[in-house]
Amino acid sequence: MKATGWKAIELGPHCSKIGSGSTPRGGDAVYQQEGVSFIRSQNVYNGQFTSNGLAYLNDEQAKKLRGVEVHQSDVLLNITGDSVARCCLVPESVLPARVNQHVAIIRPDPRSFDPRFLGYFLTSPQMQATMLSLAGSGGTRKALTKEMIQRFLVPNTPIPNQERIAGVLSVYDDLIENNWRRITLLEQAAGLLYEEWFVRFRFPGHEHVKLFNGLPEGWAEQHLEELCDEDDGIQTGPFGSQLHQSDYRDEGVPVVMPKDMISFRIVSDGIARIPEQIAERLSRHRMVEGDTVYGRRGDIGRRAYVSEREVGWLCGTGCLRLRPNSQKIDPRFLFDALGAPKTAGTIANRAKGATLPNLNSAIMRSVPVLVPSRSMQELYSAQIRPMKKQIEMLTAYNDKLGAARDLLLPRLMSGEVEV
Repeated sequence: MKATGWKAIELGPHCSKIGSGSTPRGGDAVYQQEGVSFIRSQNVYNGQFTSNGLAYLNDEQAKKLRGVEVHQSDVLLNITGDSVARCCLVPESVLPARVNQHVAIIRPDPRSFDPRFLGYFLTSPQMQATMLSLAGSGGTRKALTKEMIQRFLVPNTPIPNQERIAGVLSVYDDLIENNWRRITLLEQAAGLLYEEWFVRFRFPGHEHVKLFNGLPEGWAEQHLEELCDEDDGIQTGPFGSQLHQSDYRDEGVPVVMPKDMISFRIVSDGIARIPEQIAERLSRHRMVEGDTVYGRRGDIGRRAYVSEREVGWLCGTGCLRLRPNSQKIDPRFLFDALGAPKTAGTIANRAKGATLPNLNSAIMRSVPVLVPSRSMQELYSAQIRPMKKQIEMLTAYNDKLGAARDLLLPRLMSGEVEV
């Protein structure tokens, strides 16, 4: 993306640091519940840092990663994998922090660039398209190199003008961030309710219910296969022979990948799309309301509930589509049950692959799920339905705010609209 109103300059000479991090040895055993934040690509979303899945290191492990310390106002950029090109600023609340090898730190010289301005420039639709084109040009695995980032052409406008542009755009992002906070609180409330009723067994009337083999009377554990529709109730997304890179378009039917599931929601910003005729050919992978889409590779545990907004969207490569039999289990309840510590742990432990964990439909079929009485499921769903509805409304509002910001952003960046 080249600015039309201002001269464009290369980014590299105007940064004190451009470089990625690394991962400490020892695998998951090095992570802990608190300490120095360890930022991975899953935490970096366009314009927003998400703490979902944020890991922590102890001081000893953090010291081994000297040189990849994150500073306040650094810009983080995902440089490999399906989420390549996503970027955000570092919130002060997560510092001190380190990054892994999939995330680049961009530290602009404050005499040349306001960090917020640079962050907005990198998230602009035109620059996103440029980065995705560069990342896909070097081989089968998407990647941005340090040399590519150094050669990015950025509008060279005075710092006061950059600050004004960032100030205009931040109005949209502040509203979006406030809505995310409200969504997070609603999700936490729903999560606490599930834990109270179905983990601690403190559901309404529990005082009068007997326990048999550790479970309330009338409750049981059933395999996921028994709770989903027959035949295609547990379905993997299309493989490479069914859907090719050349099939994707800028517009069309959205295809949900693991990268599109953020904080248990499907986000449409940057989502891949295919023409309607191809989606119809792959109709067995299209989703209906009440489905759960589940990431089957990499960061095991990513999932999202398919709402009315996503009806007809495609379950993409790298995901599983779970379609519950509503006569056997309430779809909302099943979605939350998949996130219960015991169930989520079972799924993660069964994932195959040392370097990149993978799930398949056979593994998922035999996963045990706690199934309470039907009346308790329905009572739970009635309690959380208003929360979920409000979450859907706030998410839709955020989509509109993001779209309005993205329309304005390139016009501000090019100098077409003055501030």
